[in-house]
Amino acid sequence: MTASILSLGTALPRTRVTQSALRDLFAAQPGFDRRSQRLVGAAFDAAAIDTRHTVLPQLADLTADGLAVRDDDGLLMPPTGARNDEYRRTAPALFAEAATAAIAGSGREADAITHVVTVSCTGMFAPGPDFLLVRDLGLSATVERYHLGFIGCAAAIPALRLAARIVAADPAAVVLVAAAELCSLHWQTSSHPDQIVAASVFADGAAAAIVAAADPDRAGLDLEGFATHLTGEGEKDMAWTVGDFGFEMTLTAEVPRIIGREIAAIAADVLGDLGEVDAWAVHPGGRSILDRVESALSLDATALAPSREVLRAHGNMSSATLLFILRDLLADEALVDGDRVAALAFGPGLTVEAARLVLRRPAA
Repeated sequence: MTASILSLGTALPRTRVTQSALRDLFAAQPGFDRRSQRLVGAAFDAAAIDTRHTVLPQLADLTADGLAVRDDDGLLMPPTGARNDEYRRTAPALFAEAATAAIAGSGREADAITHVVTVSCTGMFAPGPDFLLVRDLGLSATVERYHLGFIGCAAAIPALRLAARIVAADPAAVVLVAAAELCSLHWQTSSHPDQIVAASVFADGAAAAIVAAADPDRAGLDLEGFATHLTGEGEKDMAWTVGDFGFEMTLTAEVPRIIGREIAAIAADVLGDLGEVDAWAVHPGGRSILDRVESALSLDATALAPSREVLRAHGNMSSATLLFILRDLLADEALVDGDRVAALAFGPGLTVEAARLVLRRPAA
């Protein structure tokens, strides 16, 4: 039984901030010397991002309500508990909005959902977002629930893999996969290069997918295969830990280099003949990661255009980002029935997650 993504839905916080405004805000921090200010300018300007969304309206309007992250002197450093409280307050609505959109586009009713898989690495609470989706969307009380936490940017692919396994075991299953990440809650005012790079790319957003047995009357993305691979290095170059003043992201300059060195062999191993790939969904951890993948795989300059466009418009929304790209590919009328899609995402470890998908269009 082939499992298929029948629909994808997305949701974004209402506050949108330009990259240039965020750059200037970060560069103006008290205590930042000229070197730090130059690093902020270089990192933000090189990110290939125009705008990002955030659940922190104060970043756009100092007088706005919500978590206090600014004052007249610049950015503040709220404690981890306050940041997590804001996650608990704002994440559920984004989960629900993305999930509702995915259900509406699937041709299925909410009461048909049998399983819920939620994904997030930017906050935690219990009962968690999986519970709230069942309650808030009026799903059956018998829905099976799973939560994948702290897997990072790569987590959408393991979530889809779990959904595919569920459908393979039970062809009648209808699985709701929902990812929401509020990365802006954990921006740091540190002048450390890792924190500056993280602040220059990460953003907030949510996305969801309905996975079920392939429906010949609906367009979809058939989930043909998955693979995971741990690189030989990078364990300390991409990491995500809980600190006293938010979750602390380590993202060194070695990450794009490691991916560039190893991605060709990994991709050939898990995806097969790359010449047979018609479209690419590569997680845009940052512009330099996309550049390294494009070069290492000898891809045409347009191959990663969907990934670059999501990065440009929204930044890196961690696990939700890949689902935004798949949404755009499913809606792309230039792609036809039978086109093969390769998905790649990168997470702490350094871990590479891969998926093979086939686009299915209903007969005219």
